[in-house]
Amino acid sequence: MTTPLERMADFDLSDHQREVRRSVRAFAEAEILPHVEEYEREARYPVELVAKLAPLGLLGPMIPERYGGSFSDVVTYGIICEELARVDWVVASVVSVANSLAASSILRTGTEEQKERYLPGIAKGEILCSACLTEPGGGTDLAAMQTTASKVEGGYLLRGTKVFISHAEHAGLFFVVATLDRSKAHKGVTAFLVDPHSTEGITISDFPMRTLRRDNLAEVHFEDAFVPEDAVLGQEGRGFPVLGAALDMGRFSVAARCVGQAQRCLDLSIPYAMEREAFGQKIGEFQLIQLKVAEMVSRTEQARLLVYRLGRMKDAGLERCSIEASLAKLAASRAAVANALDGMQIFGGYSCTAEAEIGRLLMEAKALEFGEGTSELHVKLIAEYALGIRKH
Repeated sequence: MTTPLERMADFDLSDHQREVRRSVRAFAEAEILPHVEEYEREARYPVELVAKLAPLGLLGPMIPERYGGSFSDVVTYGIICEELARVDWVVASVVSVANSLAASSILRTGTEEQKERYLPGIAKGEILCSACLTEPGGGTDLAAMQTTASKVEGGYLLRGTKVFISHAEHAGLFFVVATLDRSKAHKGVTAFLVDPHSTEGITISDFPMRTLRRDNLAEVHFEDAFVPEDAVLGQEGRGFPVLGAALDMGRFSVAARCVGQAQRCLDLSIPYAMEREAFGQKIGEFQLIQLKVAEMVSRTEQARLLVYRLGRMKDAGLERCSIEASLAKLAASRAAVANALDGMQIFGGYSCTAEAEIGRLLMEAKALEFGEGTSELHVKLIAEYALGIRKH
């Protein structure tokens, strides 16, 4: 017999998708969850945990089998991101960045040589990916990027700085965007596939964080880093469409991860509310605590439905689903933050202790609310699409 929480939003999943959820959840709880707090305290990147994903096909869920991946459908990919993020933000981010940003972009616009060069390694876990997008002067305004690509004989020289870069120190592939001409705004943007190990002029520096210390977020400097002409992904000066399609998928996977974290807040708070007693009864029997639980459930399920709808639209072949991606990202990231806040209130002072997972989830949820576009950006995008000011 299933519980109400297990039934919600699952009624239209296939047997295969339900089995993926069960198997990924069991794996994540057994192999990843017991190590997360230790890795966070030690600011230790989870190399050993990421290595366990490859044999299960979890590193290439958006990569076709002919390139060594395990692709079945986008909704299933979202379920994988959701269940991994339910226990660890960082491991889920490895899968998300590699598939939503790097692999999907290579599949969509890359040459066959680029596909053969990178996709099998990503699927096997031999190549981790890092997306070098955000800059010190503005992460959301990608059209105003300052990183430049100067054309020289045989290729380009990259010059600039990227910040808040996940997985950079461990990555074998950088998905980089730079501009050929700042005066052209988005029309000058070009996307590149860069091997950080074989490219001189790249410096990776620590970017200290109060939270997500196990992610080893970095600042990446490009000092006349030469990349050959075949490093261009798509066409010169056509990086913005590449980036736009990638961000649709990036927002999908981040929204799925937010759903996983919102669900984790519920999974922690409900048992505690039915164990903790105050004034002679379990705190879960107080109506104000019940209100918080009900709102947490509602937020999570509403976000999950928006994420699954977006996944099904992608599975139906829609290339761009920008307003739906913004709706899913906005609702899911807000749900993750609000659920963490309500969960902390249920735990009370214990939520601020070093042992309490719920307190860490709040900081991580805020990071997800900023990533792949702030809430303010998504509100603006949704309104402009609805009003016809912005076109898909």
